[in-house]
Amino acid sequence: MRIRIVGAGAMGRGIAQWAASAGHTVELCDVRTEAVTAAVDFVRSMLERAVDKGRMSAGDCAAALERLVPLDDPWAQGPDVDLVVEAVREDLDTKAEVFGKLEQALPGSAVFATNTSSLSVTRIAASLKDPTRLAGLHFFNPVPLMKIVEIVPGAATRPEIPPALTELVESCGHRAVTVADTPGFLVNHAGRGLVTEALALLEESVADPAGIDRIARDVLGLRMGPFELMDLTGLDVTAAVIDSIWQGFRYEDRLRPSYLTPNRVAAGLHGRKTGQGWFAYGSEAPAPAAEAPVTGDADRPVFVVDTDTGSGADALRAALTAAGAAVGSGPAPSDDAVVLVPVWGTTVAAAVAALGLPAGRTFGVDPLPAAGRRRVLAVTPAADPAAARDARAVLARAADGEEPYAVSVVRDTAGSVAQRLLASVVSVAASIAERSLATPADIDLAVTTGLGYPVGPLAWGDRIGAARMLELQRALHATTGDPRHRPTRWLTERAQLGLPLTDPGTSPSACTG
Repeated sequence: MRIRIVGAGAMGRGIAQWAASAGHTVELCDVRTEAVTAAVDFVRSMLERAVDKGRMSAGDCAAALERLVPLDDPWAQGPDVDLVVEAVREDLDTKAEVFGKLEQALPGSAVFATNTSSLSVTRIAASLKDPTRLAGLHFFNPVPLMKIVEIVPGAATRPEIPPALTELVESCGHRAVTVADTPGFLVNHAGRGLVTEALALLEESVADPAGIDRIARDVLGLRMGPFELMDLTGLDVTAAVIDSIWQGFRYEDRLRPSYLTPNRVAAGLHGRKTGQGWFAYGSEAPAPAAEAPVTGDADRPVFVVDTDTGSGADALRAALTAAGAAVGSGPAPSDDAVVLVPVWGTTVAAAVAALGLPAGRTFGVDPLPAAGRRRVLAVTPAADPAAARDARAVLARAADGEEPYAVSVVRDTAGSVAQRLLASVVSVAASIAERSLATPADIDLAVTTGLGYPVGPLAWGDRIGAARMLELQRALHATTGDPRHRPTRWLTERAQLGLPLTDPGTSPSACTG
């Protein structure tokens, strides 16, 4: 296949390296000839590095470089060009101008693809005489390493083009997912669940950014916490994407932005690239504050409250007993025991009021199974600080030969931190599936490959169980009254019918043939 890539910046040169390495002839061009020269030099250096590291033979490197053809004129005639990939700046008028000129220079058989990450594919195609020939082909940076590509058909795209692009992408060693032409496409849309809920938790002073990140890493098993991720991406970029997707979906509550971001963006607190974001960076930046040491009495008696059959109280009671804690029994706590309440979408304060528990020494514990050795203790405004320190010490205990648990202390909130983050991640993914913007399999593939989550969001929900996830989201919605937490139809139906969240289900069309 002969592919013309227009735009020799970071994305264009990455796509060129990927395609040439896979055996395709690549014409690389830009309106700035010096950009093409720099891009070819960059690709050469990357391929030579691959040879040095034993990932590519010298012969394959030479062949790939021979297939990379620099063009002086992006609008040159190209009767043999099969595919054009546009990778110019994110501006609708600029992209429309590029494709307009290409339409005059290339044969009607050439397929046009835009690497846009945020613009409507349909609107770009609408500027063409033949809008049916264009689709989205959205790569992620760095292209050779980010092995996921979004195929985005526009409203007029010919039906044979998306499967052909999928075949091309997968024959070159990447994975392809097909997604509707909607704001954020798939990866950026699905990624809103984590960061928007993390910002909401910060708004409510549930924990600070470092505390939320610790829980995201150690309980949910994410490689990076949401605030670390925002600093890496750049808050200016993240906030713009959040706003764009929220507005594009007509102010959907589930995607609601935070009031915290505009002032931070205006102040230049963008993250790593400015030296200061949610955290400080650079050689002169202070070291991150260490987590407070455990100082309480680990031998203080503890009482674990049963709130429902799936609360996790039995598992917590057994774990603490195995660790040598003085776990009380009977219908009520002793006068000196700290009281632990496993909460699922509800608050400790509600349990204190409903069950008549002692407010000063009753605390919440998140029963969500943790990926690492961290437990989360929730404290109410009525908590006795000494009792809270003792409860933390009890939760830090581990059985002989095991590493002690780290224990985060957070403000009492419906569902605690990890539950809310997970519920939001699953909910946003379920809303994508519910709208038929992508298949459940493609949603999970895109998120694990594009965002690095340990498991796809729908499969993650299935690990907890659809019925249990529905219980969590109903409790969050009822407790907070915030429509952001309302359960999706996708989750509700599958919980009621006993289907997994990853099951696409039976469509009406399948019942009419």
